[in-house]
Amino acid sequence: MILRSLILGTSISAVLSMNAMAAEPIGVPSCDDFLTKYEACINNNVPAAQKSMVQGQIDQMRKSWMDLAKNPQTKPALDSACKQSAEQMKASAAAYKCTF
Repeated sequence: MILRSLILGTSISAVLSMNAMAAEPIGVPSCDDFLTKYEACINNNVPAAQKSMVQGQIDQMRKSWMDLAKNPQTKPALDSACKQSAEQMKASAAAYKCTF
């Protein structure tokens, strides 16, 4: 019973840590706004069978944008890139009845 509680507690902590990391802001308002809206769309509208795949794509996008935001030479172009990504993702998000 104690081992089960430890494993369950560890699993919950790992999930909470991953969610906190995934929700870490980029620091560029257009990027943060897009990711917040897209993740809400995924959480509310995407079928469970597809959710982890789509969330993985969001996580990769977030990491890439965070890396670009840390570099003073690439950060200025990030606002435009995020806006462009949001426009491109509207078509695929519409399939899930998402608007942003």
